[in-house]
Amino acid sequence: MLKKEIIDNMKNIVDNCMGDSDAACVATCPMHTDVKKYIRLIKEDKGLEAIKVIREKLFIPGSLGRICAHPCEKECKWNEGKSPMAIASLKRYAADNFDKEENWDLNIKPSNGKRVAIIGAGPSGLQASLDLIREGFSVTVFEKLPVRGGMMAVGIPEYRLPRNILEKEISYLDKLGVEFKLNCEIGKDIKFEELEKEFHSIIVAVGKHEGRVDKGLANFDSKGVFSAADYLKEAALTRNVENAGKKVLVVGGGDVAMDCCRVSKRLENVEEVYSICLEESFDKMASSNHEIKGAIAEGVIFNHAKAIKEIIVDENNRVSKVILKKCLSMFNEEGMFSPTFDENKTTELEVDTIVFAIGQGVDSSFAKGKLEQARNTAFICDSQTLQSEKNNKVFFAGDASGQSVIVIQAMATGRRAAESVRRFLNKESLTEGRKIEDTWSFQTKLDMPTDWSKIAGLREDMAELDPKIRVTSFDEVSLGYTKEEALRESNRCRQCECKLCMKECLMLREYTDCPKKLFSEYLEKGYENMDKMIAYSCNQCSQCTIVCPNSFNIKDNFIAMKEDFAEKNKGQAIIKELEFCANQQEKESSKEYSIAVKANHGEAKKTKYVYVPGCTVPAYTPEGSDAVLNHLKETLGEENVGAVLQCCGKVSLLVGEKRRYLDINKKVIDVFDEMGAEVIVTVCPSCYQVYSDTAKNQKVISYWDLIKNEIGMPKEAKDKGVNSDIVLNIHDSCVTRDVISHHESVRWMLDEMGYKWSEIEHNGKNTRCCGVGGMACSANPPLYEKLYNRRKNDFNSDSVVTYCGSCRGTMEASGMDAMHILDLMYGPTHMKKDKKKRGYKNEEEMWKNRLATKSKFEKYNK
Repeated sequence: MLKKEIIDNMKNIVDNCMGDSDAACVATCPMHTDVKKYIRLIKEDKGLEAIKVIREKLFIPGSLGRICAHPCEKECKWNEGKSPMAIASLKRYAADNFDKEENWDLNIKPSNGKRVAIIGAGPSGLQASLDLIREGFSVTVFEKLPVRGGMMAVGIPEYRLPRNILEKEISYLDKLGVEFKLNCEIGKDIKFEELEKEFHSIIVAVGKHEGRVDKGLANFDSKGVFSAADYLKEAALTRNVENAGKKVLVVGGGDVAMDCCRVSKRLENVEEVYSICLEESFDKMASSNHEIKGAIAEGVIFNHAKAIKEIIVDENNRVSKVILKKCLSMFNEEGMFSPTFDENKTTELEVDTIVFAIGQGVDSSFAKGKLEQARNTAFICDSQTLQSEKNNKVFFAGDASGQSVIVIQAMATGRRAAESVRRFLNKESLTEGRKIEDTWSFQTKLDMPTDWSKIAGLREDMAELDPKIRVTSFDEVSLGYTKEEALRESNRCRQCECKLCMKECLMLREYTDCPKKLFSEYLEKGYENMDKMIAYSCNQCSQCTIVCPNSFNIKDNFIAMKEDFAEKNKGQAIIKELEFCANQQEKESSKEYSIAVKANHGEAKKTKYVYVPGCTVPAYTPEGSDAVLNHLKETLGEENVGAVLQCCGKVSLLVGEKRRYLDINKKVIDVFDEMGAEVIVTVCPSCYQVYSDTAKNQKVISYWDLIKNEIGMPKEAKDKGVNSDIVLNIHDSCVTRDVISHHESVRWMLDEMGYKWSEIEHNGKNTRCCGVGGMACSANPPLYEKLYNRRKNDFNSDSVVTYCGSCRGTMEASGMDAMHILDLMYGPTHMKKDKKKRGYKNEEEMWKNRLATKSKFEKYNK
């Protein structure tokens, strides 16, 4: 069994991996529109595909592109860069240019014989009707207004949402077969009880059409006083407000107040428009900046930190002026809304019309007390299912549910209510397998660190009609993006996702979509029931951990699996591709291929420095291995330097044969101790790593660091490359990616030799595995080939130098002119014409070279 810490590590990855987390824009959208995808398609100039993606979630894209409060933009990553994406504007661009009626999906399920009544043709009712008609229900929408769209039609001004756009998009429901009954008021034209009898279920989707005025003021009911709801409704239906005067005062600091201000500027008889609000500045107002700027441009006169103290009327009971008082604060010490005023600091303002934009409520009179209403005027219902607590065949959506404030939220509640009705009428559980987050905003786990100092770009503003011209009509103000503007804006999208490990790790891409999914499967199915090649394909290079924002340790999970596989397989790797490793490791550590060289011609009782060439370098260059030993003896003294040619066991460790590794490693450690070694000198990164972990009585140092810091370059290597015509790239081994001194020493050595070299991006601490790591090279050759070809493409020179024998061989296999640094130190000056394959040709030659190295070392024992 896997150890508890490995299981816990997998669970931690499953719980916290952001690989499948939605971008903030998608998570924040209550309808979870795939913002990232459709913006990417716009960027690629694939408008038809983009609108198709939008319509998978939203059937009124043109309308929402104009009036959505776009909570997605408030959570856009670009907010950190002070310029959030214009998501709604891009949606409008796609809708205006590519939404063709002939492409609308008109597929619905066969009729199931169930009838559903929807009260209200606002956004929530419309969405509910769409979802239900698609499921085969017969749907009738009852609307007391002569128009469809609810507040979108009679609350949002026409200059923001042209009625032809809205009506065209609603006509989609006509095509699907939704029946609409306009000018039909429930409770008046049809009793609520009749709907209960005639329909199998009812969705109440009435909006907040009941406006508020400040009834605490004397003369609140005088001529010229309006609620915002009534004022905007009359303007929407007639493009006029019959009883509006010449000087209009709008009370309130939100978007509805700005709508009232800007509508007033378009009314034929209005000459001046004033705004008062409790907030002390524009920055503190609840309204969006865009609406405030629009109102300012159109000539609205603002008065901050003001409230009405008194309404003065004339002899005809018509508003003639107001006395304003100063607002000192809006909230008490507990943060509750509790404004305070200076009643003595007053100003007068001559106006004949007052519009109160201070809130609206739901009118429940149609139900005649049959439905229970809360203090906020919404109906009491279950927050998840939206089912009435008083009548189980009744469900609520939009403002009626108390679960929405803006259009997109209302649509999401319409979808939630429709799903509840579907389950209710199909006699299914209303809650099983559902989460509120399915139709509501949620906080995504995705949080990608971003260096904004390296990113430039500003939001693409949309052109608008000139303020002097636009206030003369209700024509649309915003003109929409041109193609060029849309492409520029979409190009700014960060396409937020994590999956950095997936982008970096070719192995993970072979087997999963993200670590969370993979380890969820491991925990669910058991690692022994998964494809065993997954574990054996990990390079153990830790690059996934390096790029992961949470620094998840993924490789240890695979290491543990390989070790457990071997433990249950008599200590041997379980896949046939790695069966050779056991014999090879035993052979490399055998007496036939090993030798210990003591100092002072083999007679020293204590050998201070022990040079270990590893396995790959001796099999590649017996001459280079011998030259290193000579250099050490010359600089550190014959009486101090010896060598050990013997396997450290690393390959056994890589394939999970831990017991064999411990046995092999103990043998060589015992040799070091027997020789009285104090310092182990390595040329192999794997040997350096292994002995750093297991040699308790010795200090481990690389030959490269020893050269730079203590003994200097061999005389014959100094300035050797001055006349070379090559420019080298350096490949750092992933095994010692964190040992910065190795990187620095090798580069210093190249400078000392006079070779020209250039740095590449993926190197040093961020170096990439050549493909050998974890013995994936042998376990999964096709993946190995992909890895070394990917690494090859990291280089900008044909000539590469490394200080790892295995890495050199892999780079040569990829077609590079690959050298070990020992080739440059102890071989001839390398020129472009000298490009050739240098490695052993077959396994027989490998073992022959190993014996040749042993033979060269034997002479030091005489």
